Amino acid sequence: MRVLKVALGILALLCAGCAALEMQGPNLAPSDDALGEALHAVRAPEPEQRAALARARRAFAADPSPVNRLRMAALLALLPPPLRDQPRAADLLAPIADPREPGTGRSAALLATALAEQRRLAAEIERLTKEGERAARERERLDREHEKREEALREQVEALRTIERNIQEREEKLRRGQR
Repeated sequence: MRVLKVALGILALLCAGCAALEMQGPNLAPSDDALGEALHAVRAPEPEQRAALARARRAFAADPSPVNRLRMAALLALLPPPLRDQPRAADLLAPIADPREPGTGRSAALLATALAEQRRLAAEIERLTKEGERAARERERLDREHEKREEALREQVEALRTIERNIQEREEKLRRGQR
């Protein structure tokens, strides 16, 4: 009997401890749900994507809480064009992105970091594309100059051959004339 009372006491202490920890810890479910909805919408057909975005807009307009802000930003960041609006998503994430805050803060920080990296890569691609186009134009210019020089050299070689033929013809006439 005494063992049973001790076991029940320990069980009661463990349950109280778990309840205290749960109350102190952040509730991660809302931010997880928001990201889950966004990921589900990404894989859905376009009409469902549009509907999910419209629902998120209405929810955010009614209650601009961090979770609704995260939901809206995640959809704007992850949906395919033309629904994607990454600059707007980054603007929505900026006030709530905090890597030290579990749940919404960390999720927003992670998504904001991914968006910043995508912007950096897009800028790098654009820079490299422009550099490639500039190099292609320069190569075309050099090719045209090379072709012009080549044509000028061909003309000079042809002129020298003509001169050489004329000289040979004169020498031939002179030899015939001396006989």
